[in-house]
Amino acid sequence: MADQHSKRYNRFSNKRKTIHDEEEQTLTLSRCTVRSSSSSSNQFKAIQSYSYKRHSEWKTSRRLDSTSMHVYRKWTYSDCDSSDYKDRIVLVTYNILGVENASKHPHLYFGVPFKYMKWEHRRAAICKELARYGPSIICFQEVDCYSDLYVALQQDGYEGVLKARTGDAQDGCAIFWNHERFNLLHEESIEFQSFGLRNNVAQFCVLKMNADSFNPEPKMSKSISLVVGNIHVLFNPNRGDIQLGQIRLFLDRAHRLSEEWGGIPVVLGGDFNSVPQLDILQHDRKRVSGQIQMPLCHAFSTKGPFRNGRQKPSICRWTDEELKIASGSEEVTCLQHSLKLHSAYHGVPGSVTTRDDIGEPLATSFHCNFMGTVDYIWHSDQLVPVRVLETLPINALEKLGGLPSKNWGSDHLALVCEFGFANTEA
Repeated sequence: MADQHSKRYNRFSNKRKTIHDEEEQTLTLSRCTVRSSSSSSNQFKAIQSYSYKRHSEWKTSRRLDSTSMHVYRKWTYSDCDSSDYKDRIVLVTYNILGVENASKHPHLYFGVPFKYMKWEHRRAAICKELARYGPSIICFQEVDCYSDLYVALQQDGYEGVLKARTGDAQDGCAIFWNHERFNLLHEESIEFQSFGLRNNVAQFCVLKMNADSFNPEPKMSKSISLVVGNIHVLFNPNRGDIQLGQIRLFLDRAHRLSEEWGGIPVVLGGDFNSVPQLDILQHDRKRVSGQIQMPLCHAFSTKGPFRNGRQKPSICRWTDEELKIASGSEEVTCLQHSLKLHSAYHGVPGSVTTRDDIGEPLATSFHCNFMGTVDYIWHSDQLVPVRVLETLPINALEKLGGLPSKNWGSDHLALVCEFGFANTEA
């Protein structure tokens, strides 16, 4: 066992060193000339023809500069003294763009060279990127090639579980963890269809942290467990009631699990596709979506309940049934929750080139119809963000013309945060 562990550690370390050296030289994000390929699979032939035509038109209209652009994602550190936190984990949340979803919506990717849309390229880019971050825990969304990911990540010491969506969709959510660092204590999931909230799913794992065999620092002070939640909220800007209803149930289950296991820390990742907190009577339900630019708050607040006789604002188009789906009650008009969650990126100061004025990334997703933030990492008080990985600047994304690309394997950017555990001294 010791020899196997040593070999796995050396392979993992060598891979990370190779990636780190490449990152120090920066990643080149440049447009590539699209060339047709007669060996393309039947699944993508129709997409290929459409993409090439639109891509040529796009290149002409954009008049991009011929010089290559060099950008890379940087770590940003919090103001806390990182030496206070001996026990740390790195969490990644990543919507990796399902193969089926990409094939069904070619119009979203007409600015992307066809070779970068192929799953083989994207899988390699995703795995290479993950090796750069050295994650302890990974939350994936839009996973429809789970066996491919499982084989690749198992070689680097990860175990994982998949929760597939209900209905006809082929994708789902998956959580992976470094099995040298964690033991799986408990696993469960939510099928939102059983609540009348479409075919989306969420999943939870309770992980117990072992001694950190990859860290030369002294071993952790005591055993730590945590709840890891992963969700892909419905994408439908016209059904904000369902989106908020899914988030409500997700938070309820996370809170219950934390309490059942002794008030342990909670960390949640995912593609939320919606704004986590707002007074819903102030918003048309068709605008409750992460795909529409609007301010995002970072703590669930409490306002007075909707009372009989109070006139609804004219902007509101919520029925009583929709209010009940979104908030759990016809009398509640503002989402609130006792978990007291914080946004990981909001907790670490960032650059104006990558963050909005409240601290969230300016963009975590980019294709022809949308550029903005829909992905988040949320955490309870027992976890402290030590550093986060900045997303790409807007001008860099605009010059790319869309994602995926040569170096980025999805139309989303991974969010990455290193957490320290508060109050873990014996």
